Amino acid sequence: MSRRCELTGKGPMTGNNVSHANNKTKRRFLPNLNDVTLQSETLGRGVKLRISAAALRSVDHRGGLDAFLAKAKDEELSAAALKVKKEIAKAQAAEA
Repeated sequence: MSRRCELTGKGPMTGNNVSHANNKTKRRFLPNLNDVTLQSETLGRGVKLRISAAALRSVDHRGGLDAFLAKAKDEELSAAALKVKKEIAKAQAAEA
């Protein structure tokens, strides 16, 4: 399981630990990932994703998973999220 957000593509970054004596050692800054189940209104079911806390706030801000995925760029999404996006688009097309 990779340490990458499935919705935003946010992943680990590198940097330095800096001691009081200004010694520098390499470290990793990991994203704050959470396993969540987001409800899709169009599909009428939950979708399990591993997303960052910032992405969870963004989903809430945009009005839910369906609205977030509609605006999201395909290259940022994971394979699972891309599959859900296509399912939602297909369901919305059939509904309209």
